[in-house]
Amino acid sequence: MPIVHCHCNTCRKAHASAFATTARVLREHFRWTTGESGLRAFESSPGKMRWFCSACGTHLIAKRPVQAHIILRVATLDDDPGVRPAMHIWTSHDAAWLTDTDNTPYYPEWPRGRGGVQSDERPNTGGEA
Repeated sequence: MPIVHCHCNTCRKAHASAFATTARVLREHFRWTTGESGLRAFESSPGKMRWFCSACGTHLIAKRPVQAHIILRVATLDDDPGVRPAMHIWTSHDAAWLTDTDNTPYYPEWPRGRGGVQSDERPNTGGEA
C-alpha cells in the first residue's frame, strides 16, 4: 500500500519527529526474517499495539487486531522499498517550527565546523538531500 508521511500529533509524538513515514502492509505479505524474539509491544491506545526492538528501542510496526494490515515504519527498512511516498497526511497538525524546505540548507554530511564527518560542499538549498 502507499507510503505516506503522517504529520498527526500522535505520530509526531510517538516518533519524536515532524512526521512519521509509514506504509500499510497486508498481514499475509508481512513476516519477520530475524529478531522476532527480541520484540516488545505495548498497547498505546485501546486496541492498538506498537512493537519495538528491545535492544535499541526502535519503533518497528503497529497493528490493531481488527485490521487486515500492519503499519510499517518505513525508515526501519534496510533496503529501498522501491516505491516513493505518495502523500503527506494530517498536515493540519504540522509543528509550527516545520519550515519550507526549499529555503532550508541541506548538507550531505555535517556542515563545516559542526563536528563529525565534515563536508566541504556548499549547502543544497533546492530541497534535495
